[in-house]
Amino acid sequence: MNVKILGTAAAALLIAISCQPKKAENEEVVMEETEMTAPAEISIEKFTDSPAYASSSLTLKNPSNTTIAKAGEVDFAFDVKDYMLGEVTERNGMAANLANSDKGQHIHFILDNEPYSAHYEPEFKREMPEGTHYLVAFLSRSYHESVKNANSFIAKKMVVGTASDDMNVDFDKPTMIYSRPKGEYTGADTENLLLDFFLLNTTLSEDGNKVRATINGQEFMITEWAPYVIKGLPKGEVTVKLELLDADGNLIPGGFNDVTRTVTLKD
Repeated sequence: MNVKILGTAAAALLIAISCQPKKAENEEVVMEETEMTAPAEISIEKFTDSPAYASSSLTLKNPSNTTIAKAGEVDFAFDVKDYMLGEVTERNGMAANLANSDKGQHIHFILDNEPYSAHYEPEFKREMPEGTHYLVAFLSRSYHESVKNANSFIAKKMVVGTASDDMNVDFDKPTMIYSRPKGEYTGADTENLLLDFFLLNTTLSEDGNKVRATINGQEFMITEWAPYVIKGLPKGEVTVKLELLDADGNLIPGGFNDVTRTVTLKD
């Protein structure tokens, strides 16, 4: 009788011992999977190492007026002063880690708040469809940061052929123009993305107007007009939303003041 009891107890003990490692092993796998799927820690950081180009200016010579007779290819000609298009910008500090164009400094040309086209010469042609359009252009460093001064940009409402519905844009009122990030990034360029925008008729401050950046659902409140670097982004599609807000956190009216873009990061 005692032998049977001991045998039964020993068998039960062996079963308990054999089950225990499997449970611990399963728990460890679950923990590892949780760690692998944890969201990335996204951050933004302001940098101030860029050359100032305080005296640089951009003006539009052609078209000379804001009305164009008919849709089609239009010749654009800009006058650029104290700024060398095609020259690679000196890169110091954080700017040295940003995606950079080996074609050099250029003009960001933005029509109707669409992603910009980069132009490395002051004269080029662009297709202009019929209707009412809103053109913004500004000088850009080779790593795509805008030159921010009172004369480095142009902003015009233009009508091609017959006017169409406007976009609720008034370039005489506070306006934000989205610039970067843009497009596709690969390799080391995915580690540091430039966050940049242009402002008209407003400043930013702790107790005044602000820009809210929402990156993959994570919010950042920007209270100084400056370039920023986004770090910690996961590979794949990244969604960036910029909004120009008033001191009370309300969206400032304007067709350009609420913009959402998607960029892609690849290995």
